[in-house]
Amino acid sequence: MGETSKEEYKIQSFDTETQKLLKTALKDPSNVDLEKVANIIVDQSLKDCVFSKEAGRICYTIIQAESKQVGQSIFRRSLLNRLQQEYKDREELRTRSLQAWICYVTFICNIFDYLRVNNMPMMALVNPVYDCLFRLAQPDSLRQEEEVDCLVLQLHRIGEQLEKMNSQRMDELFSLLRDGFLLQEGLSSLSQLLLLEIIEFRAADWKMTDAAQKYYYSEVMD
Repeated sequence: MGETSKEEYKIQSFDTETQKLLKTALKDPSNVDLEKVANIIVDQSLKDCVFSKEAGRICYTIIQAESKQVGQSIFRRSLLNRLQQEYKDREELRTRSLQAWICYVTFICNIFDYLRVNNMPMMALVNPVYDCLFRLAQPDSLRQEEEVDCLVLQLHRIGEQLEKMNSQRMDELFSLLRDGFLLQEGLSSLSQLLLLEIIEFRAADWKMTDAAQKYYYSEVMD
């Protein structure tokens, strides 16, 4: 029950007509234009990082409802097509707006976290998600605290399941992060702290020890 109200609450940020469209999509998807719904959700996710963190749950609910009601996947197909389109233009997106780029990464990682095929993450999303995280690990991104923060948050959320899908790419990603932490000039104190924390988090088998939690929490608070 709590989850439904949370979804409805997030929908309140839209105008009345769009709210109605989204509420119908969540309960009765065969009665709405699902391609339009997918575009509305992606557009809002690129503008609003708070919404992009929640959008995966909304998309999951619509996909489940459509599958049960008509046994189709129009919404999922439309959503993945739009994600692919934004993925192809990701460098242009980052150049145009750092916030929109961070929102996009948050959104695609959120979709990876929620969408399942036979109870497994979607293989089609594994490499695009990795490519986005690799972009966040490049020297110019590591100098931006917002991008480091985004990278670390996504790895906390999906790092373990992403590694299960392709451990070699995770090794390569963390090699970049270690080099960035040790060798790169121009990192802020917070970025250094976040990188060290995620390196140790993975080394501890994607778990945070109590001692580490106290240390990093106190450092961030200071």
